[in-house]
Amino acid sequence: MDTGLVCWKCGASLAEVLLPIRRIEECAVCGAQLHVCRLCEFHDTRVAKACRETIADEVKDKEHANFCDYFKPRPGAYKARNVAAADAAKAALDGLFGAAPAAGSAPSAADAKIEADRARAALDNLFGRKP
Repeated sequence: MDTGLVCWKCGASLAEVLLPIRRIEECAVCGAQLHVCRLCEFHDTRVAKACRETIADEVKDKEHANFCDYFKPRPGAYKARNVAAADAAKAALDGLFGAAPAAGSAPSAADAKIEADRARAALDNLFGRKP
């Protein structure tokens, strides 16, 4: 019976997992524990203690198995990470300071000085300071 449940960590289908989910249950694809706050319908980072169940004991680690009696798995618990924003920020930093040298290749002292001067000038320009 397909319940529409997916792993909170990798998004793999949990159709083969029997309900209720046992505390020791793990995702067959990524090995993530499943009786966790991140898979629960009461998990909500916008409220105190990240739980909408008001009488549940607080669980500090939301990504590890717990003994919460109010646990109820919810479909759609998986949230794909938005790597586009991180990639855009990295590209902006690379544009400002230059790309990092390839692993295993150390820049010469002269190249390092040039890069340091260029980075200093970029910072001064960014903060409106005169060189």
